[in-house]
Amino acid sequence: MLDWDSLRFFCAFAREGSLAAAARVLGVEHATVARRITALEADLNLKLVDRRGRVYQLTADGLRVSEYAAQMEAASFALERFVAGEDSRVEGEVIVSAPPAYLGALLARRLGALRQRHPRLRLRLVGAKSMASLARKETDIAIAFSRPQELSVVARRLGDLHFFAYAHPDYLEQCEPDAYAFIGYDQSQEDSPQQQWLLQHLAGRPLAVTSNDLRLQALAAAGQAGIVYLPDFLGQEYGLVRMELVPSPLQLEVWLAFHEDLRDSLKIRVVLDFLMESVKEGL
Repeated sequence: MLDWDSLRFFCAFAREGSLAAAARVLGVEHATVARRITALEADLNLKLVDRRGRVYQLTADGLRVSEYAAQMEAASFALERFVAGEDSRVEGEVIVSAPPAYLGALLARRLGALRQRHPRLRLRLVGAKSMASLARKETDIAIAFSRPQELSVVARRLGDLHFFAYAHPDYLEQCEPDAYAFIGYDQSQEDSPQQQWLLQHLAGRPLAVTSNDLRLQALAAAGQAGIVYLPDFLGQEYGLVRMELVPSPLQLEVWLAFHEDLRDSLKIRVVLDFLMESVKEGL
């Protein structure tokens, strides 16, 4: 008899790539994940992982089982959504994830009108620097700067977001151009398209201030610490002035995505319409 709970643990391991990462997602000890995988192997009479010291790697059978497990996990989440029976009511919780700065500036400030129209609707806003999973119900709706690659996801391109050089006017008055300092992301975001673009165009000049949060970067520029690349709505929010620096501004696509199982949910459609309107007005 297959132990569905053990399959869930194995699915998390296969998805996350390590015992430790799976344990963090599941909120358990990594030894628990290892024990569940061993139990599943016994149930299936298959070797699912190669154990090389502390490193677990999927076998060919393990890879095949993980594919089936992912399909079963997606089906279980779809069943939960169906049983919830909220498709015809504008009430209950909707989770929206997006990069924190945009979630605040473009969405959070506009929620009053939506709440007045639908007082039984609850919004959970999740600031996420990486794409939250729609298939695993980490979020109901996601806003991201690249098209989601998960299966069974409906994605709509909302437009483009442009980043320009901004600084405090007093900083520009007091500082010569050849002494400009720059502000950017720290190492935790070194693979982001914004950071890669900035480092390419700094031509080896170091960053004077770094942070993993774009709002903190904007605040540093407002404190006259240097020049930062921001979308217009953030530059204006912090009283900064746009500079006409070479190169031309960075352009990122903005995508809105949700799982196809939620296509007929009225509360999801209401929030989607609100988000599309808010984001397009703010771009």
